[in-house]
Amino acid sequence: MITAKDRLIVALDVPSISEAQALVTRLGDAVSFYKIGYQLGYAGGLPFAQELVSSGKKVFLDLKLHDIGNTVSRGVESVAKLGATFLTVHAYPQTMKAAVEARGDKLRILAVTVLTSYDNADLAEAGYAEGVSQLVMRRAKQAQAIGVDGLVCSAEEAASLRPQVGTLALVTPGIRPAGAATGDQKRVMTPARAIAAGADYLVVGRPVVEAADPKAAAEAIVSEIGGALT
Repeated sequence: MITAKDRLIVALDVPSISEAQALVTRLGDAVSFYKIGYQLGYAGGLPFAQELVSSGKKVFLDLKLHDIGNTVSRGVESVAKLGATFLTVHAYPQTMKAAVEARGDKLRILAVTVLTSYDNADLAEAGYAEGVSQLVMRRAKQAQAIGVDGLVCSAEEAASLRPQVGTLALVTPGIRPAGAATGDQKRVMTPARAIAAGADYLVVGRPVVEAADPKAAAEAIVSEIGGALT
């Protein structure tokens, strides 16, 4: 069983290691799982990931790898040495296959289906004939067949995906507590509704990082997750 606290992944969307360290210190034992994406990753985030792991925290490296198979494999092998729990790749079959083959025993590969900032109009503009729900489902089935460990999807898709993918982990960004601004996200959901829909892990950035009291904000989300699990 995954505890309510372990289901919350706080996105360290800050520009420097010093700010990330300060935030982790403020959050203390309220948060056990952190996501490092492009912004912090390119500012020294990979060594910091090792620091977090050494301190007993779990790390989700949101690097969204997508390249030729050999390049993806070598990148995944390097990431596996950092001790991270999750690593994202884009849900293209060749990319997913290369990542799965190179992940080792502990690293778990998450396939990004469709970014939560995209809607049907965005996909059409990018040249896709399918809408969001159809493309998410097709990529989810491919990911499951290839053997990835989980999917990154909008909480809106979690309910329809859960019966299709069984125990595959569903990691959902675009989580916004009631009343919070949606920002650039187009497919959002509250923590309680996301858990009820079938999400396993909730990625939360700005509602915690930009809160006047980040620890209190994180604790409120964990409490809401716990309530949804009972």
